[in-house]
Amino acid sequence: MNFIDLAAQRDRIRPQIDAAVERVLSTCGFIMGPEVTNFEKALATFAGAKHALACANGTDALLIPLRAWNIGPGDAVFVPSFTFVASAEVVPLVGASPVFVDVLPDTYNMDPAGLEAAIEAVKKDGTLKPRAIIAVDLFGQPADYVAISVIARKHGLKLVADQAQGFGCTLNGKQPLDWADVATASFFPAKPLGCYGDGGAILTNDDSLAGLVDSIRIHGKASAEDMAAKKYDNDPRYLNMRIGVNSRLDAMQAAILSEKLKIYPDELEKRDAIATRYSKALAPHVRSVPKVIEGGFSNWAQYTIEHDNRDALIAHLKTKGVPTAIYYPIPIHMQDVYAVYPTAPGGLPVTEDIRNRVMSLPMHPYLSAADQDQVIDAIRGFNG
Repeated sequence: MNFIDLAAQRDRIRPQIDAAVERVLSTCGFIMGPEVTNFEKALATFAGAKHALACANGTDALLIPLRAWNIGPGDAVFVPSFTFVASAEVVPLVGASPVFVDVLPDTYNMDPAGLEAAIEAVKKDGTLKPRAIIAVDLFGQPADYVAISVIARKHGLKLVADQAQGFGCTLNGKQPLDWADVATASFFPAKPLGCYGDGGAILTNDDSLAGLVDSIRIHGKASAEDMAAKKYDNDPRYLNMRIGVNSRLDAMQAAILSEKLKIYPDELEKRDAIATRYSKALAPHVRSVPKVIEGGFSNWAQYTIEHDNRDALIAHLKTKGVPTAIYYPIPIHMQDVYAVYPTAPGGLPVTEDIRNRVMSLPMHPYLSAADQDQVIDAIRGFNG
């Protein structure tokens, strides 16, 4: 049994993927070009965004907006600790300080009350200036953007929806971008919408920000706004207006993602049905099954349960041929390199508690009923 079965998806759309790859090979247009442009348009349509700008990976998708907003030394960016390190890593990369916030015990997403307390504490201390919030859609479900966006507006902070795991989730039928200044995506192969390498995207409805993002992702090239303001006649590719990076999605990955995006809505429905079946069967046998925020739709990047004897259960499942994973055994704020950064008042007790109980089960759109029954029966048969 596979924890994530990428081969099953490829078998479903093999002719389309092969044709997409051949299309790129036949044109030799490997960097940017029409494949990337077409994918960006389709992605923007799917996400209800005015602009979708593809980049090299999901980490760059978080980093580039921070640079566009000139966030740097002396600035504070509020981020959960119970997430993959990239969510926090980008903050010191621009010279700013992450401030770690606890998560809710049921959804595992950022606690709005803890966020408010952290912002007030940073303001009172006066050492750092609050600038932005990075809310993570952990395990595929949306953060509480209704509450978090109110806090962001109250304090004049930028809001990033980190959808590396959650691209495709919604809240009250709306996309996270409806509340956030930007939403970011990762197309790492294991993600629900993944390519065959690395890739990412930045989505925004802000025209000016989109121009800056486009500039920064390609070595700080002159944007259309720069050209209009300065009346330069030079080729914008060789006119560099700001310090940028090299973060382009290559055409091969864009072509593959275009085909995968076409079946993504169907895959989201399949994931949701599998999650529903898991929860109904497992609820009596574990400490907790996932709880989705009211009005939320998860893409189920992970199906994560809690068990009081997790390590023994994992060992038992291994003997039954069932793979598992633990996300995240060591929260970011507990790792030495990040322990120097501040945390919200009172620390992060929920994060430090749930890390000892969470475990994720096989989840992908092509998980057969037989394989799912094998997982369920193995958990039901555990006596620890």
